[in-house]
Amino acid sequence: MRRPEEIERHLRGLGRVLLGYSGGVDSALLAVLGARALGPTRFLAAIGRSASYPESQWETAVDVARRFDVPLVQLDTRELDDPRYVANAPDRCYFCKRELWTRLGALARERGFTTLIDGTNADDLGEHRPGLRAGNENGLRSPLAELGWRKEDVRAASRTLGLPTWDAPAAPCLSSRVRYGLPVTPERLRQVEAGEAFLRSLGVTGDLRVRHLGDTARIETAPDQHPRLATAWERVRAAFARLGFGAVVLDPAGYRRGALLTVLADSRG
Repeated sequence: MRRPEEIERHLRGLGRVLLGYSGGVDSALLAVLGARALGPTRFLAAIGRSASYPESQWETAVDVARRFDVPLVQLDTRELDDPRYVANAPDRCYFCKRELWTRLGALARERGFTTLIDGTNADDLGEHRPGLRAGNENGLRSPLAELGWRKEDVRAASRTLGLPTWDAPAAPCLSSRVRYGLPVTPERLRQVEAGEAFLRSLGVTGDLRVRHLGDTARIETAPDQHPRLATAWERVRAAFARLGFGAVVLDPAGYRRGALLTVLADSRG
């Protein structure tokens, strides 16, 4: 198993470090190790908050910071003020990350931090992630990727350290659930977040996405969760109708990453 001390040594060589912190599996590990390796004068975790950031993830991020003595700051980001972000093309994430890293870069300069880092791991490098370009433009470092740490390494180390996030499902921003080409609005983000919260209240576990396709919501979850949803389907339909969806469907293929790219390709076919 990869050892957390490897990351701590790497972080000590980066000067004064500011982490873009979401509370997900990867950034939570870096937050805890950064605080331990560098201390409160050389390390700071920063949360960028907006309507696209899930409330449940914010609660986790704050809880981890409190429990593990991670220095924390929060600031608002305004990606929803950018019409290019709202237009929701496949490069939407670039405009979000450019907003985030511009604001965090300004914060770092103001407070004398020399290095910006994020939680990108080695597995992420081969995926559709336009936000990585925005990070490169702002001199962002990705210690996990630089060291070759994969998601399985991050989870194992997090479990050893007692982090509650060690087995958390992936939780990208809420905008990633909205079909490309359908404008991102606070109302649509609220629908997605409330829909997923309702499904969690039914006991759905593991990876879960409510894909906003316009009038229709498509639920993606692991196939072993389908019987639970089938049993409660009338409640699911009623709840999604209350949220403003005209229809809700369960994707028989189950959850898979990048599903909206498939929808986009099909629409162009």
